[in-house]
Amino acid sequence: MLILLTTGHALLVVAFTIRILLRDDLSPPARLAWFIVINVVPYVGSSTYFLFGEVEIGHRASNERKKILAELRLLAGDVPGDPEIGSGLIEAAYTPAFRYAASINGLHPVPDNRAELMGTPDETLDRMVQDIDGATEHVHILTYIWLDDLTGTRIAEALIRASGRGVTCRALADGLGSRKFVASPLWKRMAEAGVHTGVSLSLSNPLRTILTSRLDMRNHRKITVIDGRITYCGSRNAADPEFRVKPRFAPWIDIMLRFEGPVVAQNQLLFILDWTAATGEKFDKLPNGESARKGGFPALVVGDGPTMRRGATPQLFSSLISCARSGITISTPYFVPDATLLESLCAAAHRGVRVTLIFPARNDSWVVAAASRSYYRRLLEAGCIIYEFEGGLLHAKTFTMDRKVSVIGSTNLDLRSFDLNYENNIILQDETVTDAVCARQAEYISSAVQVDLSQVLAWSPQRRIWNNVIATVGPIL
Repeated sequence: MLILLTTGHALLVVAFTIRILLRDDLSPPARLAWFIVINVVPYVGSSTYFLFGEVEIGHRASNERKKILAELRLLAGDVPGDPEIGSGLIEAAYTPAFRYAASINGLHPVPDNRAELMGTPDETLDRMVQDIDGATEHVHILTYIWLDDLTGTRIAEALIRASGRGVTCRALADGLGSRKFVASPLWKRMAEAGVHTGVSLSLSNPLRTILTSRLDMRNHRKITVIDGRITYCGSRNAADPEFRVKPRFAPWIDIMLRFEGPVVAQNQLLFILDWTAATGEKFDKLPNGESARKGGFPALVVGDGPTMRRGATPQLFSSLISCARSGITISTPYFVPDATLLESLCAAAHRGVRVTLIFPARNDSWVVAAASRSYYRRLLEAGCIIYEFEGGLLHAKTFTMDRKVSVIGSTNLDLRSFDLNYENNIILQDETVTDAVCARQAEYISSAVQVDLSQVLAWSPQRRIWNNVIATVGPIL
């Protein structure tokens, strides 16, 4: 028996080691983390690698997405924007970062955009429902988590009303994050009322998903487009702040911006890509509205995911950080940076940029919480300022720079967002909007406690070991 176990151990380690060494897409830290897990717990580690180790949605699905994107680009017209005009809209200091952002999807800065920062959760929901009730042509909604609570139900009923008066409504939800909702009576009632429904990255055949992809590869985007004229972008799902899935961490603190202008069509393009990939529906033309009003700020949409260029998101944020001249403020619930992002933050602080980071004091993921805190000492010693928010789970993903540039969307600063999830963000240059987001970040700080280096140095050896052990396997979390 012992010989069989030893032989099995050796075969598993050798087989998976060879597979890991053949992968050019793995970073050295991720490769080392897998080596450690597979050698220490070979059977559990091998099973885990089989289920979650490959960042691939399947060659067929990946090729299909690329084909859809190529077809949509033929229909896009001037939606992507002009690279020369786009660069001219951005201040010279920030042009390199915006050019990098444009390289990810081929979407360039477009002018004449307007945005309004939404207020309380109730006000945000009321405004969104009001816009849906005012729709005359189409409503498109994509969300990661959709619950049949007050928020989810009000949005669903608004779509039902819109469909009843002849508006084309498409609702797309993630197969894992919204797994209960897409099997609920309300989802069925939406379909019966004429709302076109779809499931992104469906788990209807989990065995096939396990064999060809990963169960935890998700569509984390949050996109709402109304008549091609209005789009909402931010961190909020179709769920109440009380978030009954994890109520002990509530309330969930989110942020949403309501946009008008040409950037709406770019967000629409991202929605159509995901919708077509999930449902197979083809479009002869993009259902975009007109944006005749002039005046506003330049902005562009960035969509990232496992079928895009690897490392695009951390490289994007690093490009932005390298352009900063006076200050950067970031809020994120999940902070497990790769080396690129970590070094950029530290370098910015060392050259005198005020780098402020806001994380939740209580995280719904104990793994992420431990991994995040393993970086505190390094960040604080570089001169970064860290706050831990105590008013619930700070779920808002915000980035402001020099009170001129903002990034709003679904991306967390962790390896899951970087490598596994489909994410969407809008990057804009505007002092008024950025000031509003900065004011919201200041509200977060007012409900937070600053973390001092002396506190971190006083942590017990057991706590430091625990944080660092978790961080060691962070690249595969």
